[in-house]
Amino acid sequence: MKQFVEDVGIVYEEMGWPRMAGRIFGWLLLCEPPHQSAEELANVVEASKGSISSMTRLLIQMGLVERMGIPGRRDTCYRIKPGSWSELMRARMSHLRAIRELAERGLNLIAGNEPESRRRLQELRDFHAFLEQEIPALLDRYDQERKRSEEPVKP
Repeated sequence: MKQFVEDVGIVYEEMGWPRMAGRIFGWLLLCEPPHQSAEELANVVEASKGSISSMTRLLIQMGLVERMGIPGRRDTCYRIKPGSWSELMRARMSHLRAIRELAERGLNLIAGNEPESRRRLQELRDFHAFLEQEIPALLDRYDQERKRSEEPVKP
């Protein structure tokens, strides 16, 4: 399990996250119970409480982790936020739109240039416009599939 946690940290580090955030995330994907206190996280991923505090805050801001209280416990626990994957992708849609709009602005700036010099911006715009159009439908399909798989089986 420790190797998996470390591997998640490395993969997410390659994506631009702090490795420690990836380690915490990796552990929260595997752990039982599914919620862990800051102290439990610190022990497992071998990090300071300060590091756990800042990295859980980052994961919460990203929408992947949530804080929760457990009756009878004084400490705060953290867990993977249910449904966070499609929420995260929907939040990223604004980035796709911003890149497409920037590409369109760039194309307007070089409107009189030769087609060859416009090709890079056109490809950037077209790619992001395609994703903007297609991702919402994929997310809707995913949500429908998820709801179907969570429905209780009728006898």
